[in-house]
Amino acid sequence: MLGVARRLRDAVRPPAPSGAPLRLHVVGRPRVLVGLDARSTSHLAAVLRPVESLVEEGAAVLSSVPVDDLLPSGEWRVRQWVGPATGLAGVRELADVRSVWSAGHFLPAGEAAYAFSVRRDLPFGVVQHGLITPFAPPLPYRAHALVWTVEDADYWRVGRSDITVRTVGSQLLADARRPRADQLVTERAVRWHDRPPVYLGQLHGIELNVWQMAAAAYLTCRRTGAVYRPHPSERDALSRLLHRLWRAGGITVDSGVGRIADLEAPLIGVFSTGILEAAASGLPAYVDYPRPPAWLMEFWERNRMGRVGGAPTAPPPAPETDPAAAVAEWARTV
Repeated sequence: MLGVARRLRDAVRPPAPSGAPLRLHVVGRPRVLVGLDARSTSHLAAVLRPVESLVEEGAAVLSSVPVDDLLPSGEWRVRQWVGPATGLAGVRELADVRSVWSAGHFLPAGEAAYAFSVRRDLPFGVVQHGLITPFAPPLPYRAHALVWTVEDADYWRVGRSDITVRTVGSQLLADARRPRADQLVTERAVRWHDRPPVYLGQLHGIELNVWQMAAAAYLTCRRTGAVYRPHPSERDALSRLLHRLWRAGGITVDSGVGRIADLEAPLIGVFSTGILEAAASGLPAYVDYPRPPAWLMEFWERNRMGRVGGAPTAPPPAPETDPAAAVAEWARTV
């Protein structure tokens, strides 16, 4: 059934563009090359934000998505790159690059950035941009994992002797964090005890059967009166059909626009990074799923997530150093 569901979902989801040229953005004489493959809040916080403190020293951003409007202030030069990934090693503007980072090596810009690092024998950092499940792509050979927590470091490098790790924290969660977050979570959990929560949708994920995910969301929303908030990736035909059916059945489906940290309600999710983002902002957030598999139970425990019916998820601890600054410092010193 799981395979059928995925084939159906893939059949109705628009195909990803192929063969699109990458764009190379250069300021100064770059000492670092960054591969960016998404404009999502999590990717921008993890991958692009650290570039802000490196503009004066020189930086290069290789992107497979439009990024001109997101680059930090500076005199950026732009060129298209349509050659093979390994060909970047011969680009004169990148002659002084000494380190490379991306969210991984499984999408076009990250793949090209990794190939560049291999050809030039440079350190390649993989910056964690979301919570890690067993279904996350494996780290490339000899990667430097720049992770959120010690637990993430241990989990991601298990069985690997070629991986080095550095705990830098999460810029996404640091941006969401409010003063007194721990006290706010407790206060709001009591104050909003009878207030309808917001359910964070994840129909786009491959980690769990889409029909079971849909059933879990539907039953929770019916039972609690929760508002369903679609994930930004729930734009395929199957997800939109489910949204229409749920609306017809009396469930409120919101636009999914806006920051999770700005919501004023309790939240429920399954394995969404938004649960920790909500907790960091002082919102009571919980996880729930009928008959959760072993990996999901481990995931909840590793990320200290509170289950429905118990205490809400505790806010993650505030990092001692700004995470983006920590990634930039890694690039300078590795």
